[in-house]
Amino acid sequence: QVQLVESGGGLVQAGGSLRLSCAASGSIFRINAMGWYRQAPGKQRELVAVITSGGSTSYVDSVKGRFTISRDNAKNTVYLQMNSLNPEDTAVYYCNAQITTAQALHAVFGYWGQGTQVTVSS
Repeated sequence: QVQLVESGGGLVQAGGSLRLSCAASGSIFRINAMGWYRQAPGKQRELVAVITSGGSTSYVDSVKGRFTISRDNAKNTVYLQMNSLNPEDTAVYYCNAQITTAQALHAVFGYWGQGTQVTVSS
């Protein structure tokens, strides 16, 4: 009964910014790590950024200094602030969360958002 809903994608010019949001809902007991992946046509899905339950963050080298991942635990939401975008950032972006539900307190499952398109024009 857990769902992740993404928003914030769109078309921007090179050098512009976008802020992606991903809100989890359902019978959630705890959310552990949350992250953002992206996938360009014909390429493998790539981990872009991750944030742990304690707030530690990691980024793929190509976005360091430009992207910032954050989370609001009260809202079960993870964000990705993307600045200085370039055409190489064009992809479908997916959020992911490791979640324990109230119905299965012994288990942790990974859940995916539906994906949101980010297109950066040159």
